[in-house]
Order: sequence, then C-alpha cells, then structure tokens
Amino acid sequence: MIDEPSQGRLEGRVHRLPARVYYEDTDFTGLVYHANYLKFFERGRSDFLRTIGIGHVELAEADTAFAVTRIDIRYLKAARIDDALIVVTSFDTVSGARMGIAQKLLRGEEVIAGAAVEVCCISMTGRAKRAPALLVDKLKPYLEPKPSMF
Repeated sequence: MIDEPSQGRLEGRVHRLPARVYYEDTDFTGLVYHANYLKFFERGRSDFLRTIGIGHVELAEADTAFAVTRIDIRYLKAARIDDALIVVTSFDTVSGARMGIAQKLLRGEEVIAGAAVEVCCISMTGRAKRAPALLVDKLKPYLEPKPSMF
C-alpha cells in the first residue's frame, strides 16, 4: 500500500481539505503571513478538481490552465503556527471561460478567512478560452443551482 497525501473530501457540493499551519507559513510573530492564505485557497481549488477526477495534467492535455482574474479575501481572525484548518471550496458558476468560486478557511467551526474567486480558463499559450467540456461536465453536479425566476 502506498501512502498518498489527502486530497480532502466532498460533502454534497462542497469540498473540505484539511491543512496544517507550518513554520514556513508564518511570519516572525507565528501568525500566517497574509499572502500564504492564497496558497491554502489554491490547494483547496486544485484538490476539489482532483477529487472529482480532473487533475492539472489532464487539463494541460486539453490545452487548459487557469488564471485568477479576481480574488477578494476577507481576513477575519489570525491563523497561527500548528493550527489545524479546513479549506472549504465550492464552485458556484461556469460561464464561457470564467468560473466563480467561494472559499473559506475554518479553524474548528470558526471562519477565519473567506474568499470570492474568479478564474479564467486559458490555453497553454495564455489566451482566454471556453472551459472545456471535460471540466464543465465534471463540475455540473457541484455548481450552485440557479434560483428559479418563478
């Protein structure tokens, strides 16, 4: 048996990824450096896709990568060295080349940070492109249903 790193788990349409705060994540005060929250959120998005069967290798073979076009982060509480965290990720929308993603970072049940993320699908040469069918088809069951107009 080969030990593999955890890629988290799905609960309904939400992905949960356990994470630990290491020394390398912190500044000299033992608090997570603000830019390192981006790394936790990136891991959550990548492992969500991996959990539903889409890895970056498969995307590259489909001439697809991602570029973050917008990220709005709210820092609510400080994460500290040795904290056990959960990165919670939900893909909300896919429209053309763009995807909307909601994320939060939990310590226990306490939300310590949240992010609204927009990514754009790009070709390996850096040009925007429609999300490929293999991605859209795998994501469909996890997208936030649109509210009825009636």
